[in-house]
Amino acid sequence: MPTPLHSHPAIGGRVIAVTGGARGIGREIAGLLAMAGARVAIGDNDRDAVRATANALTGAVAPFDLDVTDTASFASFLNAVERRWGRVDVLVNNAGVMWVGGFDAEPETAAARQLEVNLHGVIRGVKLAGATMRARGAGHIVTVASAASKLSPPGEATYAATKHGVYGYLNAVRAELAGSGVQLSVVMPGVVDTELAAGTATGAPKLLSPEDVAQAVLAVIVRPRFEVTVPGYVGPLTRWVNVLPERLRDYALRKMVPDQVAAVTGHSIRNDYQARLFHPRPPNHR
Repeated sequence: MPTPLHSHPAIGGRVIAVTGGARGIGREIAGLLAMAGARVAIGDNDRDAVRATANALTGAVAPFDLDVTDTASFASFLNAVERRWGRVDVLVNNAGVMWVGGFDAEPETAAARQLEVNLHGVIRGVKLAGATMRARGAGHIVTVASAASKLSPPGEATYAATKHGVYGYLNAVRAELAGSGVQLSVVMPGVVDTELAAGTATGAPKLLSPEDVAQAVLAVIVRPRFEVTVPGYVGPLTRWVNVLPERLRDYALRKMVPDQVAAVTGHSIRNDYQARLFHPRPPNHR
């Protein structure tokens, strides 16, 4: 096995499973954790891409087939990782898809797909991995959500609903798992330079790179806490905005949060991504 480039004592030897790991944020997370010394399982339903990614990354990285919208597939993924390495220390729920446009123009298939991947996919992962971790008395589930867990950009109504749902679900499960030895974390980045966000606007914060999110995931595994926003100031800022009177709050949010309907109108790159989204088995990665 190649020697990790930046081995970290809190990461070395741990078994970490990453969903949606073939491209974008998932690939960056997998690569960074492998370089830190983890044994990384990347799951994705793009069979060719996940194998190519595993071959390209440095360190102990193994590819697995995974469809987060199918409970049997998710269970098989986790079981296969356990057969290979004995356990799953950390599950990183990263798979996600996004449709952008006016709420009344969104196809039902797009709404259903986002709910199934972004929300139900996380619920599946938490149920399957969380039960095993609780029985063992140790484990960590990190979910890559979005700043849309706290904000609701125009043009991302269903996507924001899924991320609000993820945040609420994790809060409830976290209370159930208190004292069990199982940690839950939710990482909420702004707009990241990936295919998922193609053609969208960033608003007030800068455009993030996949590495920015990967670094946040690494940091929260090393030092667990529940909420992480990227950039860090977004969390306090959203809390401050929400105490304002409605008129001032709406004004502040218009300045902070981009109008994605306007941003993507007529955007060919965005249209290409959304056309591929409805392939019978589209890749569920960020």
